[in-house]
Amino acid sequence: MTWINNILYFVSYLIVGFDIVWKAFRNILRGKVFDENFLMTIATIGAFCIGEFPEAVAVMLFFQIGELFQSYAVFRSRESISSLMNIRPDFAFVKRNNNLIKVYPDEVEIGEIIVVKPGEKVPLDGTVIKGHSMLDTKTLTGESIPKEVDLGDEILSGCINLNGLLTIKVTKKFGESTVSKILDLVENASTKKSKSENFISKFAKFYTPIVVMIALMLALLPPLFLGLDTFTNWLYRALTFLVVSCPCALVISIPLSFFGGIGGASKIGILVKGSNYLEALSHAEIVVFDKTGTLTEGTFEVTKIETFGIDKNDLLKLVAHAENYSTHPISTSLKTVYHDEINKDLIVKTEELSGFGVEAQIGKKIVLVGNDKLMDKKHISYTKCDEIGTIVYVAIDSKYVGYFVITDKIKKDAKQTIQNLKAHQIKQTIMLTGDKKEVGQNVAKTLGIDTVYTNLLPTDKSEILEKIMKQKSQKRKSNFCR
Repeated sequence: MTWINNILYFVSYLIVGFDIVWKAFRNILRGKVFDENFLMTIATIGAFCIGEFPEAVAVMLFFQIGELFQSYAVFRSRESISSLMNIRPDFAFVKRNNNLIKVYPDEVEIGEIIVVKPGEKVPLDGTVIKGHSMLDTKTLTGESIPKEVDLGDEILSGCINLNGLLTIKVTKKFGESTVSKILDLVENASTKKSKSENFISKFAKFYTPIVVMIALMLALLPPLFLGLDTFTNWLYRALTFLVVSCPCALVISIPLSFFGGIGGASKIGILVKGSNYLEALSHAEIVVFDKTGTLTEGTFEVTKIETFGIDKNDLLKLVAHAENYSTHPISTSLKTVYHDEINKDLIVKTEELSGFGVEAQIGKKIVLVGNDKLMDKKHISYTKCDEIGTIVYVAIDSKYVGYFVITDKIKKDAKQTIQNLKAHQIKQTIMLTGDKKEVGQNVAKTLGIDTVYTNLLPTDKSEILEKIMKQKSQKRKSNFCR
């Protein structure tokens, strides 16, 4: 019955390891001899030669199980990274011969006119030539507050149009657009290797042939030239050495750990451009944070209401009706504190004043809701509020009647994160924000951040970041978090 067992072992071996043997044979024909497939094939065939059929099957089975776990880990990482690639637009509506035609984004030429409806992704970079809307730019910038765009504004692909109809003149082909460049970064993240990966890749080229030569010497020298034990025993030892010394774990583990790290970060919405950047984190000594959406929730809530000569409920009703058609986060927070239903019949007209607020006619009353600039523009006499937060002033029929204090909630884990960073060799934490000084300093003090820069425009943030980069020591790194 031994021969039947051996046939069954051989059939099992082919079922489990045929693809490994085939890869080894195919790689030899291509000139790639020394890899883990070659070593596993030599080791298992050698085991058959000395009659160790069970060991040949077992070794190949365990190797394949390891490969299965590795493939699963890579699949999960790729799946996480792919979820970040949701920004790819599926189509574009382009104006041709006075008709709107649905085409693929890469079929649109520079200078053509596209139309983006509410709820759609902006497919290509361009300039707004008609329309006004709010854009969700979280995917591109990490900024949770929608960005307002108007006539003449530059617009980037990958954003989501929230409310208005936009007509855009295309300024870049799809292959050169912002969304295309981001997708390229994601898809090729694993090609930017860390120093550890580059070292291992070079090391493997020399390591594998050396292992094969040592195994060959181990099989031949002791029994044939030194007269030690039998050839079969030394061949068994040489084959064991081949399996133990297989560089698969060494060559695969480091790239796989980095790839797993990139995939894990992608799963929680963090894009790492390559293994080299992931490795750089271990040398960071300065961490720079944006505020909104990073340290804070990016969701606003009313924390104080002050009224002058008007009932609080009446004020809430008028403000909620005035803000009814606005999708701005601040407008949403104002509507949230009004718990009754909005009667749209009372809304005669509303007008959003870009950079100022809202002017509306509710019934027979003219309601102004906005910032101090709106009050100044409409020549409303008011008392300026110095409280920490975003201040929204209200005037009815040209008379100042109160204000709202709106604040952005700090994330629950933000303070603990800052403490953890300081406990792990981070020497300085810095926050950059476009908010006013009082708001920025309050958040920084609450979280224990060392330095804060306030009232910044996007260009100001870039300039400050360049200065911070010059502060780092030669062997250390600084990182910007959004």
